[in-house]
Amino acid sequence: MKTLKLAAIYNILWGSLVIFFPNTFFDFLGMERPNYPELWQCIGMIVGVYGVGYWIAAQDPIKHYPIVLVGFLGKVFGPIGFIQALMTNRFPLSFGINIIFNDIIWWIPFYLLLKQKYQRDKTFFS
Repeated sequence: MKTLKLAAIYNILWGSLVIFFPNTFFDFLGMERPNYPELWQCIGMIVGVYGVGYWIAAQDPIKHYPIVLVGFLGKVFGPIGFIQALMTNRFPLSFGINIIFNDIIWWIPFYLLLKQKYQRDKTFFS
């Protein structure tokens, strides 16, 4: 599945950028650098590992739907966390560019893959 391979490449590249250059995104947005860049690097590692999972799932998205489901949930919960951070003035609105490309643009493709699985088996838990 091309969508999952594209998601895999994106996540691995984004994760690598954050791991090796943790201040780049903050500098680009004119934000204060984090006090603990290791935490941001850990997020990069998690995103990169998701990329490996997406690459595997791309071979057979229906068979590997749990990877797609976990990715989809992360892409839904990430923006919820961003909204909370925005409402408490922890992040500026400009940080939302990160949410658009890391999460929101993937909602429909991941949803459609999960819908195919559900339509075939009528369950996610078998």
